[in-house]
Parts: sequence; C-alpha cells; structure tokens
Amino acid sequence: MSSPVVSPPDVGVVIVAAGAGLRAGPGEPKQFRSILGVPMLLRALRPFSSHPDVEHVVVALPKGLAERPPEWLGKLVGERLTLVAGGATRPESVRAALRALRPGLPVVLVHDGARPFVSRTTVDAVIARARAGVGAVAALPMSDTVKETTGGTRIARTVTRERLWRAQTPQGFPRAWLDEVYGKKKNGDAATDDAELCERAGYPVEVVADLPHNLKITTPDDFRVAEALARELR
Repeated sequence: MSSPVVSPPDVGVVIVAAGAGLRAGPGEPKQFRSILGVPMLLRALRPFSSHPDVEHVVVALPKGLAERPPEWLGKLVGERLTLVAGGATRPESVRAALRALRPGLPVVLVHDGARPFVSRTTVDAVIARARAGVGAVAALPMSDTVKETTGGTRIARTVTRERLWRAQTPQGFPRAWLDEVYGKKKNGDAATDDAELCERAGYPVEVVADLPHNLKITTPDDFRVAEALARELR
C-alpha cells in the first residue's frame, strides 16, 4: 500500500499585536497579559504555530518590544516564527509583517493577537477558501437588533439584520492580493480590516461561519469573560 501524499506547508500567518491596548487599563501591554496563567498572545499564536499547513508566522509588536520581547515569546523565535516592529496603525503593522513573511507562500492569514480562542475548525475553513482563490473572513451572523442613528442618539431606522455578519479574524487571502493592496503607498490606512481592501480592489471575499468564543479582548471586563471561557475550554 502506497503512503498518502503529504503536501508541504503553504500558508503564512500575520498576527497583529502592535496596539497600545489603552482600553484594557494600566499595566503591561494587553497582548502579554495572562489568561489563566497563559499570555493572551501565546494563546492566539498556538493554533497557527502548531498547524501542519503553516510554514511561517510573523507577529507585529509595538516598537521596541520586537527586539526585546518577553522571555516566553523570545525563546519561540526561529525558523517558523519572526517578530517585527509594527506601526502606528493596524494597516501599517500588517504591511510590515507582510514584508517579513517568507516568500513563496501562496496563502496568507491575518489574525488579531487579541483573539486568543480561535478554533482549529475556523482556521481550517479559512485556509480552504483562500486556497480556492477566494478571500475568507471568519464571521458571526448578527443576532442583535441593529439601529442606525442620525449621528447622535436619535434612531433613524432599524437595520435589517438577516444579511449582516460581524467580521472577525482570521481572514485569509491569496498572497498576491495582499501584496497588491498593501503595496500601494498608504493604501488602506483608513480600512478597518484586510477584507475591506480586497473588496475595494474587486476581489471576491466570503464569510466563513465562526464560533462565538472567538471573541476579541479589549477591556478589563473582556479579560474576566476570557478567564471564565478559558476554564470552560480547557
């Protein structure tokens, strides 16, 4: 019986963790804070660094910390993991990480370092769509009633939610798309995510159903929720 053919890893991953995290309150940088004893960024990194299809991961950190990372992160740096200094905005950080990403990888995923509970199921689904030549955004269908205001507090209308999704990460794309949209000087500095840039360029982008526990940690209350969720998931 012949052995199954094993394809070489073909995925690069950019993890954005260069923000100041001011809304998380005083203390060490948000991305380095522990959730049940495990740094949040390490939780966000593990599903990708351990994935058999991922060849290279680049993490964008605040300036100064890429050269002097915490010990638990610095000891992981090597052939599969690179740290770079991010920029003042998310697009600048993604652009810097893309420049450091190993060439020849046809698929790239971008993930927020503040999302520590992404599932392997979601990662696999995003990779599969990006390999098929489609942009893929991990997302959740809107379940709340959505109101549009006049610009203050006065409600102008209730928005139909049946076709609305809340975009999350990871987001995956053919590498050439990201190289193009981020290669244009200052292109995308007003964009809120990578999918928006690809949408503007006319590329097809789809949503991939995500799991509710892939939440983004922003405030002290979010950390308390994360602690409870980590206990449930372990």
